[in-house]
Order: sequence, then structure tokens, then C-alpha cells
Amino acid sequence: QVQLVQSGGGLVQAGGSLSLSCAVSGRTFRTYTMGWFRQAPGKEREFVATISWSGNTNYADSVKGRFTISRDNAKNTVYLQMNSLKPEDTAVYYCAVSDYWGQGTQVTVSS
Repeated sequence: QVQLVQSGGGLVQAGGSLSLSCAVSGRTFRTYTMGWFRQAPGKEREFVATISWSGNTNYADSVKGRFTISRDNAKNTVYLQMNSLKPEDTAVYYCAVSDYWGQGTQVTVSS
């Protein structure tokens, strides 16, 4: 059974930093692109960042230069480092790989 278990997140003031991690168990996704998405209240889920198996990254314009996605294939884990956070980054963040999603983690940025 594949599971994506997220950790991290929480509450931070604007300008602060938070990190998220997503550990995958049940099978290896070493050759798959892994990603992060988020959903703010009343809005649709949106793309945040992806990272390919070889380490190529792609970011939403809204987070480019502030967020960094990385992965550790040996640990089957993907990370999201979030710096210079803004109130508009407040959302539930989800990791994803293939058809699988994490449970979601709340990130709240106060102004």
C-alpha cells in the first residue's frame, strides 16, 4: 500500500520560513516526477513546484525565488523549503507522485 506522509508546516509570520517533507512508502518512485500543490480556502488546488527524477525543477511564478523543492531518492522523500513567506501563501499543501497524494499540511502565514 502506497502512503505519502507529510510533516512540517505550521504558523509563521510574514517573511519567515517553513519547510515541508513528504515521505513515500510502499514502493519506490525514484524515476517519477514528484511535486507539491496547495489549496487556499475557497480556491482550487494549484501547482507549486515539481522535481523530476534527475533533479530538474519547475516552479509556479508566485513562488519562484522563494521556494525550493528537493528530493532524496534514497529516502523516497521530497521536500519543500519555503522562505520569505507571504500571507497569500496560506493554504493546505499537498505532495503528490503519480496518482498518489499526501494527507495535506496546513501552512498559515500571518501578516
